[in-house]
Amino acid sequence: MSPKSILILCTGNSARSQMAEGILRQEAKGRLEVHSAGTKPSIVRPEAIAVLREIGIDISGHRSKSVDQFAGTALDLVITVCDNAEESCPVFPVATQRLHWPFEDPTAVEGSEEERMAAFRKVRDQIRRKILLYLGEG
Repeated sequence: MSPKSILILCTGNSARSQMAEGILRQEAKGRLEVHSAGTKPSIVRPEAIAVLREIGIDISGHRSKSVDQFAGTALDLVITVCDNAEESCPVFPVATQRLHWPFEDPTAVEGSEEERMAAFRKVRDQIRRKILLYLGEG
C-alpha cells in the first residue's frame, strides 16, 4: 500500500508550508508522502531554512511550487496553513480530505534580525506541536 499523500498549502510557499513539509516529512519517517505548494509561489525564506536547521531538518534544497503543479494528482489530504490559502484553495476531488491549520505569518514580522528569527522559531514550534498531535505523538 502506498503512503498517504499530503499537500501543505500556503500563499507563497515560502515559510509556513515549507516548515510544515520539512517537519511532517521527518516526523512521519517515510509513512507519508509530503509536498507543499503555494497559491502564489515565491521563494523559500532563508529564515525558514535556518530555524529548521536548528532542529536538524534540512530544507535548503526546497523550492517554492505552485499548487497548479498538483492538479490531477491524487491527494489524500490538503492542509492549508494560512487563511489566504484557505480562502483561495482550489477544488480538489471529493475523496481529498481538507484541514485548516492557521498559523501567524512570520514573514510579516518587522524589527531586528533576532525579533524576526524569534517569530520564525515560534511558528516552527507551533507547527511541530500540531504535526505531532496529528500523528498521535503529541
